[in-house]
Parts: sequence; structure tokens; C-alpha cells
Amino acid sequence: MTDPYVTEFTVEGEDFLAAGEASNSIKETLKMLGVPSSICRRAAVITYEAEMNLVIHARGGTLRAEITHERIELTARDEGPGIADVNLAMREGYSTAPDHVREMGFGAGMGLPNIKRNADVLHIDSVLGKGTVLRAVIHFDGEGSAGGAKGRDRS
Repeated sequence: MTDPYVTEFTVEGEDFLAAGEASNSIKETLKMLGVPSSICRRAAVITYEAEMNLVIHARGGTLRAEITHERIELTARDEGPGIADVNLAMREGYSTAPDHVREMGFGAGMGLPNIKRNADVLHIDSVLGKGTVLRAVIHFDGEGSAGGAKGRDRS
């Protein structure tokens, strides 16, 4: 693959019936392109968690995948309320999901930690009242490094 393959999806807020469709489509595209299953799995976790955050917290947004022969770059962008404290939001178990979302089994506070664990690089830029851009990268170094964003820029 010489040119990047780019696909982008609009994700609607509060649409729990369609939640997961964009991340599943990205996973199937990666499989079709012959990306190793270990990397497909990591990308699926990142895209699903990011997509659910768009559905639950941000009233929707976009989920984009750019795939080259060297890496996958996954970007979730919204114009939602923003994240007040990114470091706190990165803690396992911390959640601002409303009760009705938790009653459906979502909002356990594992989304951003799971993204961090599966990304080689993770950047989160958030402005209160304006929105959030999450950018996660998985590098193709052999089968991909398995450790997530250890020792890399994560904020």
C-alpha cells in the first residue's frame, strides 16, 4: 500500500443501537487489507472505546482511520463538553457517564485506559465547552508492539 487508506465515520450521540458499527467496519477493513490479527485486535479495542465515548459523552462526532504500510492512526473528534481533567479520566474506574448509561452496562471507566493500553502513541487534546480530539497510533513493527503506550507520549 503506497498511499494511505482513509475511512471516516459520523457517530451519533446517544445512538446505542448503532454503537460499534464504525469500529467494526474499521476492523473488517484492516482484516481485508491483511493487517495481522494482533494489530486488528488492538485497533478494534481503540476504535470501539473511542466510538462509545462519542456516543456516551460527546453527543457524537467523527471516527477516522488512516492506514499506511507503517502504522494505523485512529482519530476521534467531537464538539462535546470536553474532558475537565484528562489525567483523572485516564484512571481505571473513573467515569462521568450518566446513570441511564451505566444501567445499560456502559460507562465503567475503562475506555481511555483501554485505549492507552492498546496504543503505541496516544494524544488527547480537550477544551471544556469546545470538544475533544483523541489520536491513537499503532505502529507496524513486525506484528506491532504489544505493550501499549508505555514510555511514549500519552497526553
